[in-house]
Amino acid sequence: MAKLVALYKKPADAAAFDAYYFGTHVPIAKKVPGLRRYEVSTGPVAAQQGDSPYHLVAILSFDSVETLQRGVGSPEGQAAAGDLTNFAQAGVDLLIFQSKDV
Repeated sequence: MAKLVALYKKPADAAAFDAYYFGTHVPIAKKVPGLRRYEVSTGPVAAQQGDSPYHLVAILSFDSVETLQRGVGSPEGQAAAGDLTNFAQAGVDLLIFQSKDV
């Protein structure tokens, strides 16, 4: 399994961010070929020591890093990536890795 983790930094207007993210971005991102699972955080995103700079965490799962890369490189993946500038003005950190159960 491969994961793409998106760590969205706290926006100036959380309600506007959430409305756009769930109403527009999620439907675009769910069209990425090879996507197996799409999870998002609920409630505040905290660090062990308390508050964090993040508003929302999204975890997208694919069968492999190769499948993830093909999906992100597809027209649907490029549409999702291009949409980030429409709502993630505070910034987003994207992490990609292979995972396994232990």
